[in-house]
Amino acid sequence: MKIIVLTNSGMGLYKFRKELLEELISRGNEVYISLPYDEYITKLEKISCKFIETYIDRRGINPIKDFKLLFFYLKTLKHIRPDIVLTYTIKPNIYGGIACRISNVSYIANITGLGSSIESRGFLKNITLFLYKIALKQAACVFFQNESNRLLFSTKKIIKSKYILIPGSGVNLEYHKFEPYPEHDGMINFLFIGRIMKEKGIDELLEAAKRIKEHYFNVQFDIVGGIEEDYTEKLLKYEKLGIIKYHGQQDDVHSFIKKAHAVILPSYHEGISNVLLEAASTGRPVLASRVPGCIETFDEGISGYSFEVKNIDSLVEAIVKFIELPYEKKKNMGIAGRKKIEKEFDRNIVINAYLKEINRITKYNGGEYNESI
Repeated sequence: MKIIVLTNSGMGLYKFRKELLEELISRGNEVYISLPYDEYITKLEKISCKFIETYIDRRGINPIKDFKLLFFYLKTLKHIRPDIVLTYTIKPNIYGGIACRISNVSYIANITGLGSSIESRGFLKNITLFLYKIALKQAACVFFQNESNRLLFSTKKIIKSKYILIPGSGVNLEYHKFEPYPEHDGMINFLFIGRIMKEKGIDELLEAAKRIKEHYFNVQFDIVGGIEEDYTEKLLKYEKLGIIKYHGQQDDVHSFIKKAHAVILPSYHEGISNVLLEAASTGRPVLASRVPGCIETFDEGISGYSFEVKNIDSLVEAIVKFIELPYEKKKNMGIAGRKKIEKEFDRNIVINAYLKEINRITKYNGGEYNESI
């Protein structure tokens, strides 16, 4: 069977969906991946994925560029003739979905988050939702990563096909294994992992770190992630002031999580935050915005603390609350987080959901597929 995966990032595909790809390939399927080239393509090719280089403008709506993407998808589907297509992220979901409708190819869409085009209001939101309505009309199944996103698509009558709520991308429990809590040496290390951009709450985090460092000298703020917007000078300034330490983009985030006492994510919106899942899986408490996609990953006061989105005072309050916790309570929060991840967010849950739907769809089309692993 031929399967095409449409997405916008090799990093996301490799880090969060590699196990699914490996499972599909191990069953004798030809798996094609259509996405822009990045440093993860070689790793994906090593597990026998067949790469189709695809240009995607991830930001904004440019009719000419988007039409070219749609045309490219149509040409790709005609050439490969896949049995099923899996799509992730906004533009592959929309233009890949439309291409599959036109080509009469079965497809499963994954709503990995709403993105800024929908989170913002006005014309851009309306046009994106309109395009989604066209794209998902004949989807064999739509996966949602949180209930809020599903409710929006249902309320706006965007989805009429079958949908399933899945626990984000899940977590590889073996790779993000439970790690002993850092020793009680007086220092408290907070860690942010994510793209350096406004919508990840980087401005609020930097200001909160500045306020905290004025009163607490035993606190360190580490920041890991690639810079996507113009924050280079600001990060350099805060690092020179001793407020943060910026580590740039890192392939191995687990080693950073292992050293942290807590992970902070002041994001404006998420599908389900992989960063928070990985932190909790490692046994680290999380501090996160009180928004869909974050709040599902921890239990308030048990494995983490929430704060109001875009609210620096609320963020500072949550950080102080955690700082003032006794060491043993911090440690127990991490243990509680790991237990939650094991129960609710094992990546095998997501893999099985995909295998079950592929089985259903291919049987309907006259084929047969065994979903058990």
